Amino acid sequence: MTNASMWRIILAGFLAVLAIGTVQTYWVINSYSLAEKTFDEKVSIALRNVAEQVSHLKQVQLPSQKLITKVSQDYYVVNIKDVIDATDLEFYLQAELEKVALPTDFEYGIYDCASDEMVYGNYVHFQDGSTSKRATVLDRYDEYVYYFGVRFPDRKGYVLNNQWVPLLFTALLICAILFFLYSIYEILKQRKLSDLQKDFINNMTHEFKTPLSSIKVSAEVLLSNALVKADPRLKTYAGIIRDQTQHLSDQVERVLQIADVRKGEVALKQEQFDLNDLIHTVVAQVRNSTANAQTEIRLDLKANPSKISADQHHLTNVLHNLLDNSIKYSNERPTIEVRTERNNGSLKVSISDHGIGIAKDKISQITDKFFRVSTGDVHDSKGFGLGLHYVKNIVDAHGWQLDIASELGQGTRVTLKISP
Repeated sequence: MTNASMWRIILAGFLAVLAIGTVQTYWVINSYSLAEKTFDEKVSIALRNVAEQVSHLKQVQLPSQKLITKVSQDYYVVNIKDVIDATDLEFYLQAELEKVALPTDFEYGIYDCASDEMVYGNYVHFQDGSTSKRATVLDRYDEYVYYFGVRFPDRKGYVLNNQWVPLLFTALLICAILFFLYSIYEILKQRKLSDLQKDFINNMTHEFKTPLSSIKVSAEVLLSNALVKADPRLKTYAGIIRDQTQHLSDQVERVLQIADVRKGEVALKQEQFDLNDLIHTVVAQVRNSTANAQTEIRLDLKANPSKISADQHHLTNVLHNLLDNSIKYSNERPTIEVRTERNNGSLKVSISDHGIGIAKDKISQITDKFFRVSTGDVHDSKGFGLGLHYVKNIVDAHGWQLDIASELGQGTRVTLKISP
C-alpha cells in the first residue's frame, strides 16, 4: 500500500467517524430534548388534573388562561382561585403523578396571603410515599393570588435515567473511536518500521550489486583462461562461482524489483513487440544456463498474430521467473511446456511442468510476499518467495489475469491472459 493510499484510508476513516459522531450527537440531543418535553407534558397533565379536582372540591371555577406556569426548569405554579388544603393537595399530587407514570420525588408549597410566603409544603419521596420537611423554600409568584407550587428536585436525574440507551450507544461509540485512534497509531508506527526495513533492504541489496558484478567478471575471466580450461577441476569451480554469482544477482534484482513495485515507483513502458519472439529469446537464455542442462523445454506457440503492447523488460522477468519456478520444482529431468494461443480476442500464455505440484489449499497464498510452500524442515529449492509475488504485481499492473492450476505430484500450469 502506497503512502497516498494509506492516508486516503485514514482520512476516509476519520470522516466516517466524524459523520457517525455527528449523527450520534444529534440523536442524543434530540432524544434528551424529547425526554424533557415528555416530562413537561406529563407534569402539565398531572397538575391540570389536580387543579380540576381541587376546583371541583372547592366549587370554584378555574381560570381559562395561565392555569399552569413553568417558573424554572423544575418549578411549576398552578393558579387556583381559592384557599387550598395541604392534605388534599398532597393526596391529589401523588395520585395524579402516579397516573401519568412520573415516578420521581417532588416538593410542594401553598401560598399564604397573610404571611406572603410559600407554606404548608412537604418533600414527598415517591418510592415509599413518605414525606419530610421541604428541602428548599419555594419562590413566590406575584401574578397569582391563590396558587400552589410544585418542584421536582430530581428532574435532570430522572430524564438522564430514561436516556440509558442513547448514553450506552454513545459510550460504545466513544470506545470505538478510541480503538480506531489506537489502531491508526499502531498502523503508522508499523508503517514507519516497515519503511525503515525496506530502506535497509534496498540499501543492502544495492551494496551487493557492485561486488557481485566484480565476482562475475572475475569468474568469466577465469573461464576464458587457457590454463583453467585445461584443468577440469578449476573449470568446474570457476563455473560454479559464475553460476552462483548469477543466481545471487538474480535474487538481489528480484528484491529490488519487488521493492519498486511495492512503492508504486514502477512505471510501465508500453511498447509493441512480438510475444512469440520474446518467448524464444527467454527460452534460449534459460537453455544456455549450465544449471539447466538437463531441462527440456517444449514450445507450442500457436498464437497468430502475437503482437502485444506491454512492458517488455518486466514481461521478460515474468517469463524468467515462471520458467525458473517450473525448473526448480520439477524432478531430476524437468520437462516444461510453453504454449501461446488466441482465444476470444485475448492472448494466452501457459507454462506447464510435471513437477511436485502444489496443494490446493496453498494455491491462493503462493503469490503472497515471502510465501513458500512448506516441505518440512528442508528446503531443497532456494529462494525468497518473491518470484510469484513479483509476477502477480506486474500482471495486475498491466490489467491482465493470472491463473494457477496445480495438483500434488502431477505438476503446475500457470496461465497469463493478456487482454488486448
